[in-house]
Amino acid sequence: MCEIHFGGRNPRRSAPGTTYSRVRCRFAHSRATEYLQLNDPDLTDSQRTVREAIAKICADFPDEYWAKQEELKKFPTQLYDALARDGWLGICMPSKYGGMSAASSVHMNIFGLEPVVKFGSEEQREQFLVPLIAGKERACFGVTEPNTGLDTLRLQTRAKRDGDHYVVTGSKIWISTAQNAQKILLLARTTSLDQVSKPSQGLSLFYTDLDPKVVEITEIPKMGRAAVDTNMLFFSDWRIPASHRIGPENEGFKMILHGMNAERILIGAEALGLGYAALRRAAIYADERHVFGRPIGQNQAIQHPLADSWMQLEAARLVIYQAAKMYDQGYQPGEYANAGKFLAAEAAFKACERAVMCHGGMGYAKEYHVERYLREVFIPRIAPISREMICNYIGERILGLPKSY
Repeated sequence: MCEIHFGGRNPRRSAPGTTYSRVRCRFAHSRATEYLQLNDPDLTDSQRTVREAIAKICADFPDEYWAKQEELKKFPTQLYDALARDGWLGICMPSKYGGMSAASSVHMNIFGLEPVVKFGSEEQREQFLVPLIAGKERACFGVTEPNTGLDTLRLQTRAKRDGDHYVVTGSKIWISTAQNAQKILLLARTTSLDQVSKPSQGLSLFYTDLDPKVVEITEIPKMGRAAVDTNMLFFSDWRIPASHRIGPENEGFKMILHGMNAERILIGAEALGLGYAALRRAAIYADERHVFGRPIGQNQAIQHPLADSWMQLEAARLVIYQAAKMYDQGYQPGEYANAGKFLAAEAAFKACERAVMCHGGMGYAKEYHVERYLREVFIPRIAPISREMICNYIGERILGLPKSY
């Protein structure tokens, strides 16, 4: 039971003239039915400030907005621009380029250019980061390919040096926001597999213009998240300036790895957001919906699964926060990033499924939004890496067991 005051008086608790600018709570945790849970005991004042600032922006984009964007299959430009105006697109970028070092339409902006931040030249950082953070350019991430999937080291896109350019031929799949992006972070093979000592060598990374006159971009119809496009890319003899290569030639894979842990942490956090949103709607509905003369939430068959989901979400949240903390401190927290993504995706899926079932027949109706949550929550279970590959990683790297594939 929390009350948040920003210079206002609480008539039930304060004397006349008393003002507050902080959270006053009876419990360690905020209620799961609140729009924003600000009183998690592990949050710092800085983290609460970030959450409050983002919440003020997101409050202008309620569920009805997202339902309409999905119906229209229209990119959420208004949200993107609102985040850009206040500099939030650069929350993980160095402040000198317009970002804020402290902290699916902005997904790529948050984590994707970590390789440019880490391995790009000063000239490249100035050229590429500033317009991205300002919201003047959007970027997409080109790694996955139709014929190789998760076997990234076997990707077939080739880049051949030709003077001060590379000539690139190949294809990419599941490329989000390519319909609306002006730039792409592209991984291609510059030295063939038979000429390297191990498959992780010979890959190079490029950050370059995504020109639809050169690159064929075909949208993939999909189950959910219609407001954010997902695409197949085809290109042949695409000329990319050598100055757009990030870091040394043939060392692109280690640069991509630098961003992969960040991506897992981020998509795990996105899954948590879906899970908490679904749980909030379920708890409110279970309290308000009366059948047989009592709220359905009074029945343990309804109440206990929702309570279980809160516990699973909170456990996953703590692992995600630990992974983020370690990443910020300079570690490469592969085990925590992968475990956090796994746990968050599973907990969120269960929460979304239970939210639909809690609503009964109305859970199948678009009016209550939970059916959309359920369709969207499949994404963090599948991408950017499967549950099985995460288990492989933990089994090999943490448990020391033989490689199984």
